[in-house]
Amino acid sequence: MFILTKIADLVQIAPDDFRKQSYAAVEDNINAKYANKVVQKIGLCICLWDVLWASEGLIGQGDGMVNVNVEFRLVVFRPFQGEAIAARIADQTPEGINLATDFFDDIFVPWTELPEGSEFEPAENLWVWKDEDQVMYFDNNEMVRFKVIAEEWHDQTPSKPVEVVEATEDAPKPTNSKPPYRITGSMNGPGLGCCLWWE
Repeated sequence: MFILTKIADLVQIAPDDFRKQSYAAVEDNINAKYANKVVQKIGLCICLWDVLWASEGLIGQGDGMVNVNVEFRLVVFRPFQGEAIAARIADQTPEGINLATDFFDDIFVPWTELPEGSEFEPAENLWVWKDEDQVMYFDNNEMVRFKVIAEEWHDQTPSKPVEVVEATEDAPKPTNSKPPYRITGSMNGPGLGCCLWWE
């Protein structure tokens, strides 16, 4: 689930950070730039693990920033395909179930990947697994175990401006609705689904 990823990057240290030890200033700037952010094709960066190498600092012309080339390793959340993970049910729709961990919310289990015999009950807005004479519910906030089957990456760079239209209260401004990193899971298999079922 968590991996170490090696990255080489340029770190800029502002004059305000000159009072810090040089290694502390480098570490603080790396964490500020990467921690809790999704980097395309790398994953969700959690925090700095260690600094492997750093160059001498060069002062930039005009702004006084010190530029340091750094190689470092980050702790990254990026589960591999087939990995089983525990999460909580956040929301349910007829399309499937949205899951969340304590630090990551963009996990989706489509209805096709629920156990065979699962049905959506619109009156209660939840999924139910009917197996022979048993009826088991996927309750919100319930801990579940799922298997990772796919990951999606969406570019978050802003698109070019379209025709300027005055925003009204009825028509909100368009936003990028796709998350930068999304995991697709499956609960169709032995040991998967609500953890209470298997205790």
